[in-house]
Amino acid sequence: MDKNKYGLLSQIKYPSELRKLSVEQLPELCRELRQDIIDEVSVNPGHFASSLGVVEITVALHYVFDTPEDRIVWDVGHQAYGHKILTGRRDTFCTNRKMGGVRPFPSPEESPYDTFTCGHASNSISAALGMAVAARKSGHPERHVVAVIGDGAMSGGLAFEGLNNVSSTPNDLLIVLNDNDMSIDHAVGGMEKYLLNLDTNETYNRLRFKASQWLHAKGYLNDDRRKGIIRLNNALKSAISHQQNIFEGMNIRYFGPFDGHNVKEVVRIMRQLKDMRGPKLLHLHTVKGKGYEPAEKAATIWHAPGRFDPETGERIVPDTSNEPPKFQEVFGHTLLELARRNPKIVGVTPAMPTGCSMNIMMKEMPDRVFDVGIAEGHAVTFSGGMAKDGLLPFCNIYSAFAQRAYDNIIHDLAILNLPVVLCLDRAGLVGEDGPTHHGAFDMAALRPIPNLTIASPMDEHELRKLMYTAQQPGMGTFVIRYPRGRGHLVDWQCPLDEIAVGTGRVIHEGTDVAVITIGPIGYDVESAIQQIESEDPNRKNHVAHYDLRFLKPLDDHLLNEVGSRFKHVITVEDGVRNGGMGSAVLEWMSDHGYHPDVVRLGLPDCFVEHGTVAQLREKWGLDVPSIKKTIEESLT
Repeated sequence: MDKNKYGLLSQIKYPSELRKLSVEQLPELCRELRQDIIDEVSVNPGHFASSLGVVEITVALHYVFDTPEDRIVWDVGHQAYGHKILTGRRDTFCTNRKMGGVRPFPSPEESPYDTFTCGHASNSISAALGMAVAARKSGHPERHVVAVIGDGAMSGGLAFEGLNNVSSTPNDLLIVLNDNDMSIDHAVGGMEKYLLNLDTNETYNRLRFKASQWLHAKGYLNDDRRKGIIRLNNALKSAISHQQNIFEGMNIRYFGPFDGHNVKEVVRIMRQLKDMRGPKLLHLHTVKGKGYEPAEKAATIWHAPGRFDPETGERIVPDTSNEPPKFQEVFGHTLLELARRNPKIVGVTPAMPTGCSMNIMMKEMPDRVFDVGIAEGHAVTFSGGMAKDGLLPFCNIYSAFAQRAYDNIIHDLAILNLPVVLCLDRAGLVGEDGPTHHGAFDMAALRPIPNLTIASPMDEHELRKLMYTAQQPGMGTFVIRYPRGRGHLVDWQCPLDEIAVGTGRVIHEGTDVAVITIGPIGYDVESAIQQIESEDPNRKNHVAHYDLRFLKPLDDHLLNEVGSRFKHVITVEDGVRNGGMGSAVLEWMSDHGYHPDVVRLGLPDCFVEHGTVAQLREKWGLDVPSIKKTIEESLT
């Protein structure tokens, strides 16, 4: 790829070079930056449409503000590809999301221009407010702080908590609302509808700003008077327009909505707002996928489209007709199958109906599926409320995002043992999205909570059976975790039989070493055992393999058999080793008077970087060769 084909972008390594351009040159720079993102992501897949939609905002921010001294706090970091390219990473952007390369989301560990961690939505306002307060307290009152929030993140509860505190804490924060009416699927909820309808006259805002500057210069506008004038102004405007502005109702000055793709206009407005005292919100309308017609027409598909031909827009999709389905697809089809039989079943998802395949049920039963937006805590408590009064919710949340609902799971489900099936998608290593998205902690985090049943299927048949089991009467709160991606069975459909809660199974008989697994990583253990036996027939049936299946309650009969028969035990799990399944086995053995030598394989006590799942498993000793080596060491 020719990095020097762009006349303006090729001259810019850092924002300091960007700020040397004239305003008239910025539209051309935006065109070049957008094309560079298209060229890069077409061959190195990643998040696409969101970054295209925010190109003009990105250029304007780095043009107007003195970054990195001024702080830009990005929300949902998949908007930030243009930001990375303009802040010293254009030459290495071809390594984006690759192991050892540019990180998938902004991270202060990678660049001083990345001011905060932003893999999960809705945290930008709170973090930026903290930075604004810190600037005042630490002798940097001239530092500007900007929070950029969008892609549906304003529906998250943390965003409202941040706004509430912004309204009552002395600060000069600027909040840029990138309003594209989308998260991954179309954004939902009252806030999104409100934002679509919100309007404020541009001329009015300009006159009001000039008047406030004049009053302040004359000494008539101290902080108390300013707040009083804003409240009076808001009341008059609401009466005239018959519309209450929620932001100005919280004493946050509102400007917009404006066209977020008119870079010269966005620069002009940001310059006006830059030194304005007090908190303010700039509302910019954008189009997700802007500048690339296929992405504009199908933003959900083009959120992360994989490889594609940038000229034709044709996605390069491999033929998977003979491959096993994704766990997500099996979940979606099975949920619909169960819902047809059981009228109490409803579906709940926080902005991920396509990603988790709940859109399959949504298409046939739209009145029984609820997309609550980016609001994981609400999704859990909302499910608890429905369960309390007779419904049976299947609440599907990505494992890493379920961390945001930990208290809700305890307080609003487990205490009353409400019949909610909590389906944790993307459990374990997820690959190129890195540490903010790996589902590493769910087993260790949920295992101590009373009243939970926690299970993980080894394959698609087990997933279907566990879902069928979970909706049986009297099951209470039932957690099912499963990974991202494809399973192992092409013929994935099977009868829906109930599995006795707390029972595992013997996968492979053996005499010398017992390997205990939970979840699909059991297939890797089977491969390792088969290699050992094929290489040395004398070792046939020396290694036993047990699929624990339930982390809670544990299978006492299975573990008693292991404890009484084996001196060497290996546990293997796709989750953190500390506090996970291996720890549960160790605790059980100690409590029951067994003391085998136990080797625990799992994810380390660190945040695992990005890379393919295969690369990460090899690095951390969870691939087939590493498992095979560990078993062989126990056999000697």
